[in-house]
Amino acid sequence: MAEAGTATALSAEAVGSWIGYGVDDIEGSTVGQVHGFFVDPESGEPSWLIVRQGRLRGTLVAVPLRDCAAAVDRVWIAHGLDAIRDAPVVDPSRPLLREHELTICAHFGIGERVGRAAEVAGRGEGVVTSLPG
Repeated sequence: MAEAGTATALSAEAVGSWIGYGVDDIEGSTVGQVHGFFVDPESGEPSWLIVRQGRLRGTLVAVPLRDCAAAVDRVWIAHGLDAIRDAPVVDPSRPLLREHELTICAHFGIGERVGRAAEVAGRGEGVVTSLPG
């Protein structure tokens, strides 16, 4: 059982099963579809969910996996539609560097002392901090 205030990590297999699920924002508005995910190369745990916005050729953005919940072929993200739409674009075939992750974290209001930002802030500049899952 997880301690109070800690999140239970999801496996890459579990998050991979979400690919193709519809994605909604915190208010239930449709955002797009789960396209993939990134994993931390040190822990092997999923770190970001990749969301294809809109229909077929929408932009791809990374959203904090810790802010997601899934059930019955849907994923809900604990952020509003505008925050998701304005998120930095990612290339799901390329790794994320420390600086890119910190930019994404800042966009979602994740300070360098908490969550994913705290995990990568101490790593060196230019270091790969997430790999395509």
